Amino acid sequence: MPHYLASVALLLFALSVITRVLLLRRQSIRALYFGNIDKKDFLIPPFVIFYFYCVFAVSFDWPTVSRLQFFQSDIIGWVGVLFCGLGLLLHLLSILAFGKSFRVGIDTTAPGSLITTGVFAFSRNPSYVAFWIVLVGQFLVFPNWVLLIYVCAATWLFHRQVLREEAFLRQHYGQEYLDYCARVRRYV
Repeated sequence: MPHYLASVALLLFALSVITRVLLLRRQSIRALYFGNIDKKDFLIPPFVIFYFYCVFAVSFDWPTVSRLQFFQSDIIGWVGVLFCGLGLLLHLLSILAFGKSFRVGIDTTAPGSLITTGVFAFSRNPSYVAFWIVLVGQFLVFPNWVLLIYVCAATWLFHRQVLREEAFLRQHYGQEYLDYCARVRRYV
C-alpha cells in the first residue's frame, strides 16, 4: 500500500504544477520559463521521466532497472508516505502563497512582487524543500540505489537553481530581498 500512495503523491505533485501553469495561462500569465537562462536545463526532463518510471515500475510490477533494496520495513515505508504527504502539503501551500507570481524557471521580464508571506515567511524556498521532502519520502518507500542517486542529484540541482534565483532576486528586488534574506532562512 505505501508504494501506491507514494506513487499517487508524486503524480499529484506533478499535476499541481501543471494545473497551476495552465490556470495562470488562462489569465494570460506566462508561468513556464524553464530553460530560459540555461539551455542545459533541457537535459533534466528525460531524467524526471525515468524517475517517474522507476517509481511506478516498482509500484505496478513493471520491468525495472533494479529491485535490490537497502532495507525492507513497512514502518519506514509508512514514514516515507508521511514525508510524501507533508511535502505535497507544503508544496500546495507554497503554490497558494505564490498566487499569480508562481513561475517554473526565472521570469526576467515580469517576475511579479516578492512573496514573503505564508510559507515564505518560514522558508525562502518552500517549493524546493517540499519537493526534496517528497523525494526523501519516495526513497524511504522505494529504498534502492536508483532513487538514492536521484535524491543526491536533486539536492545538488535544487541548490544550483536556488543560487541562480537568489542572484536574480538580489539584482531585481535589491534591499527588499536582502532584508527578507536576513529574516528568513534559505531552506528551513
